Amino acid sequence: MKRTMLAAACAAVLATTACGGDDGAGEDTAAPSPQPSGPQQESPRPSPTGEPGGECASVIDGLSPRERAAQLLVVGVDETDPASAVALVRDNKVGGIFIGGNATTLFTGDALEQVQQAAGDIPVSVAVDDEGGRVQRIDELVGPMPSARQMAATMSPDEVRELAAERGRQMRDYGITVDYAPVVDLTDGPANGVIGDRSFSADPQKATEYAAAFAHGLADSDVRPVIKHFPGHGRANGDSHQGLVTTPPLDDLRQSDLVPYEDLGVYPDGTEVMVGHLNVPGLTDGTPASLSPEAYRLLREDFGYDGPVLTDDLGAMRAISDSYTLDEAVLLALQAGADQPLWSAGGDVGPVLDRLESAMANGDLPQDRVTESLTRVLNAKGACG
Repeated sequence: MKRTMLAAACAAVLATTACGGDDGAGEDTAAPSPQPSGPQQESPRPSPTGEPGGECASVIDGLSPRERAAQLLVVGVDETDPASAVALVRDNKVGGIFIGGNATTLFTGDALEQVQQAAGDIPVSVAVDDEGGRVQRIDELVGPMPSARQMAATMSPDEVRELAAERGRQMRDYGITVDYAPVVDLTDGPANGVIGDRSFSADPQKATEYAAAFAHGLADSDVRPVIKHFPGHGRANGDSHQGLVTTPPLDDLRQSDLVPYEDLGVYPDGTEVMVGHLNVPGLTDGTPASLSPEAYRLLREDFGYDGPVLTDDLGAMRAISDSYTLDEAVLLALQAGADQPLWSAGGDVGPVLDRLESAMANGDLPQDRVTESLTRVLNAKGACG
């Protein structure tokens, strides 16, 4: 594994703060990297746009209603238990898995190869949220990466792109296909705040420039970047892990927090968007953006985005779980316009699929809504030709 650029980046910020993972460790204590697995991975992907169905129509026609619903789900797996990840994918045919935490078991041996084999003809997306700083997932294998704020303070955009490309190559070597990064939220608040040093800058132009560089680096290595948290968590009044939070009004967000979404052409083809659990006065008016049709219309119509849209975690964040059951939240997200509802806690997927299958049968979740999302998701995975 190459570690030159990562090591140089950490050295550049070592005088002011440590490079480390979620546990705050200030040095790379990882043992020599295990040999990465080589699973059957997603094909290089076209831009995920086009008419619903389109070249994916034959793939979609070959799926049962339950399988169609399952392809839209991204479900967390226990990173220490490869067998349970294999069973989840084999038994439910979910479209994506999310690997959180810092355990490395799923990234060693042939664990992810077995997961891909269990997926059958349509590859499963393998996602992590490797942002750098206090949110990173493969640092124990390949070394730490500085936070977004540290990158923007010590590196040029070109250097950030090179850093992200190296990280992306390492991710692909381990079977990761999607990174829930970069953060495009704006803040200059304390580093340990909800967003804090996960943000490149409070200045929207600078944040956009650095986030685009990071996203291009990932894409250079065929890892799909996901910009987050639409429509902007940086100035929200709390932590959506602890409850529903409120942002400044929509007109205020348009002047700053939404600027990184104004010209989505600065990001590479294939960039995806994650919608946060944010109440936006003048837009969602009490409903989390992740469950609000108005929020998805803003993204699709005002900003012209036609790629896959994910939700933030629907299962482990109290902004959702305090008011909605998991199956209810997943259905509401899809009805609102999400393409990929995400929850990190894993567990029994059956009740969620039961709810979605019933909603598809009775018209509460129209088939054209499912086909629209399936087309985006399957195209993004290169599963349609």
